[in-house]
Amino acid sequence: MSTYTRIPSPLGELILTADPDGALTSLSVPGQKGGRVPEPGWREDTGPFRDVRIQLDAYFAGDLKEFDLTLRASGTAFRERVWAALDDVPYGTTVTYGEIAARIDASRAAVRAVGGAIGANPLLILRPCHRVIGADGTLTGYAGGLERKVSLLTLEGSL
Repeated sequence: MSTYTRIPSPLGELILTADPDGALTSLSVPGQKGGRVPEPGWREDTGPFRDVRIQLDAYFAGDLKEFDLTLRASGTAFRERVWAALDDVPYGTTVTYGEIAARIDASRAAVRAVGGAIGANPLLILRPCHRVIGADGTLTGYAGGLERKVSLLTLEGSL
């Protein structure tokens, strides 16, 4: 059974889910494409999310640059490799989809698949897909909306 909570943030109300071991399985924002919403049978409980709330508050205050949380998102082996590469993109920097493809030794032709895996990231903010930009430097899609991507990159000093 999943546990969830709602946390206010500068981006709107965040919905977080965790597995029975307390590992975070998703962080969604309002109106997110593919975002998770509580399902019947899920239990609302703030307890398992105390540490993530403290870290998110510090991040939004500009005092935290790296999260120290247990994340457990499941996907295909390819998606999990892409998501692991996202974890290595430092605060205050951006990378391109092509650079992520190169980091996982995917072919140049796999850039579109890399984009799909990034778009399916279930842990927005915590797994920094907002740091991925187009090859020409433009801000491209973000499941949470481009306005939120701009807000996050501005907070981190990348814009």
